[in-house]
Amino acid sequence: MKSFALIAVIVTGWLLLSAVSDFPDWGDTESPANDYRLSQHYITETFPETSVPNMVTAVLADYRGYDTMFETVVIFVAGIAIMSILRRKPLDHLKDKGKETRTYKKDPDLIIDTTCRLMIPIIQLFALYVVAHGHHSPGGGFQGGVIFGASFILLALSRDLQAAQRWVPEKRVLNLAGVGILIYSGFGFACMLLGSNFLDYEILHKIMPATPIEARSHSMLGVEIGVAFTCTAIMFSIYSNLASNGDMKETL
Repeated sequence: MKSFALIAVIVTGWLLLSAVSDFPDWGDTESPANDYRLSQHYITETFPETSVPNMVTAVLADYRGYDTMFETVVIFVAGIAIMSILRRKPLDHLKDKGKETRTYKKDPDLIIDTTCRLMIPIIQLFALYVVAHGHHSPGGGFQGGVIFGASFILLALSRDLQAAQRWVPEKRVLNLAGVGILIYSGFGFACMLLGSNFLDYEILHKIMPATPIEARSHSMLGVEIGVAFTCTAIMFSIYSNLASNGDMKETL
């Protein structure tokens, strides 16, 4: 089996390396990525059309908003799938036989616990900054959500899983993940209710104190917040189930 795996790695590596010669030179202005009319439109028209200086966020949350919404749905479905496969109730029948379920108790380390107490609020504040400024600087809902979820994972690692679950219990995790999807799709349905296309943000200026172009910018911030909710909840849920083998007791 190892020999087959080695052969697969060698063949895949050779294919990847052989494809490098087909790449355009670095900085080539006539490469497809630079010369194609769609790329030029994004480069020259993103800010005038959306009032968003971060071109990447404008493409993700506006020009291809459908794709990003379903990427968020994929994250949600992946989390639900992992919970469905791994999640299990405590083995009460084993207790009746004189056996105990798997529990681990550890005394908190003073240095680790104190350090994490100081770091976690800063991490969460930075996560909020990444989400809020994702349409003006590098960042966004995916990045900020992962950072925020990592703060709860750090809490679970430094103390125990139950300490983290007091902040984000399992039911709240599911609610937050679903709320994120509803926020994103809610912007789309609001556009339809006002007589425009799904996720066509310009029409939202009718209910926002903004111009049509500014409405696109504000709406991108809103959908990024929805993405952040889903990413935060699912990331912590995946960690909790994988690290505890689905019984939500103490982690590794």
